[in-house]
This record gives sequence, structure tokens and C-alpha cells, in this order.
Amino acid sequence: MKILLPDGRKAPIGYSNGISVDAGQVDWDAQQNFMSEEISSQFYQAFRNFLAVLENSGGLPEHIYLISSFCIDKPSYLEASSKLGKIWGNLMGKHYPAMSMIFVYDLLDYPAKIELEATAVIPN
Repeated sequence: MKILLPDGRKAPIGYSNGISVDAGQVDWDAQQNFMSEEISSQFYQAFRNFLAVLENSGGLPEHIYLISSFCIDKPSYLEASSKLGKIWGNLMGKHYPAMSMIFVYDLLDYPAKIELEATAVIPN
């Protein structure tokens, strides 16, 4: 098992940003400060966070085979869907792994509205 921590990031307390192939991320920067309460901004930063963890382990976006998203605000998510699609295209191109969108009551880290978890297989 390898704990993944991208360069310059503060070590999280009580969990890891990534272990080998999995990463669950919210919208905070390298110092664990939230950047925005807007769903599209949170989606963008959370996505960039798990791509940084993936890159730290030698992986590329096309190595992702599953993304699970947890969101507490369905109306805002649906309203932002076109923005989210553009963010996806900029970060993932035409790669579409298996995905789940799960709407939940709350997330641990306030003011998080969305958390993304990715699973990847990185070739040897």
C-alpha cells in the first residue's frame, strides 16, 4: 500500500488523499481551504484534486475507470450541468469511465456540496 500525497499539499488528518488507485476529493486547495460554495467551482477543484493524486502515482486521466460523485444539492447540480460538462471536457476530454451520481443529505467537510471519488488502474 502506498499513501499518495501530491507535492506541496498539507497532509490530511484521519484519512489519505489517495492510496494506490483511489481518491475522494472535495473543493479545497493544497492547504485544505475551500475556494467557493458554487457547485461548478467545487466540481472543478475536486476534479483537479483527484487528478493531482492520480498524477502523483504516475497515472493519467484515461486510467480512471470509475467515478462516484456525492452531492448535497440536486437542484444546483442540475442547474450547473452545462458548466460541469465543459469542465469535464477540459479535464477528461472524451474519456467517460463508469460513473455514479449519488445525492446525499450532507458531507463531512463544510461547505462542501460535492465530493468526487475516482478509481483507476495504472499500468505497470
